[in-house]
Amino acid sequence: MPREVRERQMLDAAVEIFARRGYAAASMDEIAELAGASKPLVYLYLNSKEDLFSACIRRESEALVTAVRSAVDPEASPDGRLWSGLLGFFAHTAAHPDAWAVLHCQARTHGEPFTSAVCAMRQEIIDVVTQLITATAREACAAEPAEREISGLAHALVGAAESLAAWANTRGDAAPSEKETAATLMNLVWAGLGNLMNGRCWSATRP
Repeated sequence: MPREVRERQMLDAAVEIFARRGYAAASMDEIAELAGASKPLVYLYLNSKEDLFSACIRRESEALVTAVRSAVDPEASPDGRLWSGLLGFFAHTAAHPDAWAVLHCQARTHGEPFTSAVCAMRQEIIDVVTQLITATAREACAAEPAEREISGLAHALVGAAESLAAWANTRGDAAPSEKETAATLMNLVWAGLGNLMNGRCWSATRP
């Protein structure tokens, strides 16, 4: 069997075990058994449990970022571009719940170097969202919002998407479809963004 195929099997097995057991409790014996390989072969290919976990994070991060980038329709309307990006995100996290559990839960709770890898992935998605919001503002606003405001909106949107994906993936048989999940966030976000793009900004009333 070609090495790349065998490594993919090992990574698939590792993602499933890490998601189910957590990093600390995951056993290399169990990962090897699920992959249909010997434990010495897993160590030969991927060196250590830490390296194996890091490889899982890198692979799944790249897959998620690629899914979001490729989902965005550059020819769509401003809301259509944001919708297609959200739909790509939720479709991927719904189709790969173990990978999302590893990225969103396991990698964030075990320190370096895992946290840095997830932060890098998150920043890439934030960059995509920032570009979408900036392009929308340029098309629709007489006065483009400040860079800091756009950055804050992008961080808020990505944080909400992450939380919603985690919620959806724990609903079991009652889980909404990716379209329903994306629509939930779109209804919340676009109501605000649509007003902002048209110069209708909320302001606190003072007593």
